[in-house]
This record gives sequence, structure tokens and C-alpha cells, in this order.
Amino acid sequence: MQLFAFGINHQTAPLDIREQVAFPAERLEPALHDLATHKTITEAAILSTCNRTEIYCNTKEPAQVIGWLADFHQLQPDTITPYLYSFPQEQAVKHAFRVASGLDSMVLGEPQILGQMKQAVKTAESAGTLGTLLHKLFQRTFSVAKEVRSTTDIGANSVSMAAAAVRLAQRIFPSIQEQAVLFIGAGEMIELCLDHFSAQHPRHITIANRTLERAHVLARRVNASSVTLNELPEVLARHDIVISCTASPLPILGKGMVERAIKARKHRPMFMVDLAVPRDIEPEVAQLNDVFLYAVDDLAEVVQQGMDSRQAAATQAESIIETRVHNFMEWVHARETVPTIRALRDHAERQRRQELERALKQLARGEDPEKVMDYLSHALTNKLMHAPTHALSNAAQDERESLETWLRRLYHLRQE
Repeated sequence: MQLFAFGINHQTAPLDIREQVAFPAERLEPALHDLATHKTITEAAILSTCNRTEIYCNTKEPAQVIGWLADFHQLQPDTITPYLYSFPQEQAVKHAFRVASGLDSMVLGEPQILGQMKQAVKTAESAGTLGTLLHKLFQRTFSVAKEVRSTTDIGANSVSMAAAAVRLAQRIFPSIQEQAVLFIGAGEMIELCLDHFSAQHPRHITIANRTLERAHVLARRVNASSVTLNELPEVLARHDIVISCTASPLPILGKGMVERAIKARKHRPMFMVDLAVPRDIEPEVAQLNDVFLYAVDDLAEVVQQGMDSRQAAATQAESIIETRVHNFMEWVHARETVPTIRALRDHAERQRRQELERALKQLARGEDPEKVMDYLSHALTNKLMHAPTHALSNAAQDERESLETWLRRLYHLRQE
């Protein structure tokens, strides 16, 4: 078995590919249970965000995991293989450290990925697919991420996706204060966007969600109104800015619905940001006049602002990660010797028991205890020393010197 990580992200795959292999939150545990049915996979965790889908596992057949990903999403392997990256052992450790530290994100140094990674670990723990190796990996990963963020300026001047959405809106509208904003969804990303947009004091805010109760909770924070997703056709035309991020596997806003809203608005422009993967808004909506539609990848230019000031911090972070990867791999290699150590101890224990049973029988027959103990100590010494002395005596000339050196090191013998 070995540690292995593979996946796709915003650097290797376009949005239309990423959304095909994304895992909605409610499907993650069932997916992990399904993956764990493969006998060659002993541990697994899945990280699925708007920018990446990655699987971390302990397996001796990584190709089987790749095939599983395609089968689970009912895709042909050739559909995703060209976009996949794979990392064995040490490379997988380094990748995990870089992801958690924000070095592999669309927004260099963004902190949200760390929370998403922690949630992925909780899900794997709940599914029972997190074993010793992955548990150690992720605990060390979170420790490294904390060290990077506390000792470097990697997060300085970072522009979040939510802040980028506000900046784009400000390019379309002279003042957000005069606009009505509609948020679709009630998850973490919508909460972040809500905070950024509400700070601009828009004319009105509406929150639409599948469950009205969750929408009410967010609405009360900013004195907004709340509706269900079924009410979207009625309220869409009243809003100038639409921000959507749900876990829906299918688009929520189709071209026809948006087209009707634009007509009702007498072709006043509508700014839309789709932060969901898979997408909430049909891509064809971008073809409509008076609609400015931006998806996750379109925000790249804005979020990269301030990059220069973080490059020096990124170099520092890479140096920290290199050291911590080396430390972790030392632990992995040490763990690989455990079966040998266990076998050595078992061998010694069997010899101890044999001689102890013989000594107890001698004592039961009334033999002198002092002589029995003396015989026991000699017998144990002879048995424990037999293997190394026999190996040294029968070693070939070209290996005898090396074996002798190791024996002196093992038993702390001085050279006379």
C-alpha cells in the first residue's frame, strides 16, 4: 500500500469538466462507502470544491481509483484522463501541504480551502474511511498550513471570490447602493458574498433557498427578504445583481427564465455571478443581450490582484513545506519497518516462552532454583545470539565487513 493523490483543478481542467466530477456534499459519504468496497483501497478522503476535485487514498492500485471516479460519475475514462494529475507518496504529501496553505488556489493564500479540507476529513472520519496514514497526513497538513499562515504574509492583500464579485459589479453599475441584489443559496460562499455586498448598502437584498428557514436566518442578519427557489421566476426581474452558489446538480436559472426577466426589466442590464460547480446558471444565458454573466473561472483576473506582494511569502511557504514533507516521509519510512520489528519481537517472545516453560518444569521437579535460573539465562543468551553470530560466521567475504559494522552498531559494541 502507498499514499496516493489525484484529481483535477482550475489549472488543469475547464469548468465544464470540473462540474462533471464534482461531489455534492450529500453524496460524499455514499461515494466514500462505495470507494471503500474495493479491496485494494484501505483509506480514502475526497475534497470537492468549486475549483478542484481530489481523492487522497492508501492503495496499491491507483489506476483502480481513477477508474472508479469515472464510473461513479457515469463518464468514460477518456473524458477526464487528459485533465487528471496524480501524485504518489512524497509528491502527494507536498501537494496536500500546498493546497491547505493556499499555494495551489486560484486566489494565492486564500484561507477558505483549509476549512473545506477539514470538512473533507470530517466526512471521511464519519464514513469510516480515514485510517492511520491519512489521519496522520491531514493532521500534519493542518499543522503545516497553520505554520505557513502564522510565519509568512501569504494571506496579505488577498482578494476573495466574494470581494471579486463586488469589484466586478462595480464595473457594471456606477453605484451598488442603487441596485437590488438576489442571492441564490445559503451556504458558506453565499454568506461571504452577502457580507461583502451588504457592506455596500444595496437598495434591496433577497435570499432564495430551497429551504425557507435557512434563507430566513441569513435574511435577518442584513434586513433582507427571503423566498424559496420556486419563487425565482416571479422575483428575478426585480433584481439587478444575481449571485448564485448552490449544490444543485442541475442549473437553477435557465436561458428562458432569464430572457423573460430581461424583457420584464425593459432590457435594463443584469449582472450575474455563478459560483457553483456544477453551474447554477445555464452557460447560454451569457449569449443574451443586457446580461453580464461571470462563472468561477472568470473571476481569476480580479482575484490575482495583489499577487506580487504575496510572491515572496509564497517562496517562504514553499521552503517550510519542503522541510515538513521531509519530516513526514521520515515518519512514513519508519512506519514501514513496523512489520519487521513486530516479527523480531514475536520471534524473541517465542524463544523466551520456550525456555520459561522448561525452567518451570525443572522447578516443579524440585531442582535447585539457582541452577535453574543460571541455565535459563544461558539458554536465552545462546538463543538470542545464535542468529547474528551464525550470520556473521557464514557471511561471504564481500559482505562480512558490512555485517560486522551493522552488528557493532546494533549492539553498541566498541571497536577493540
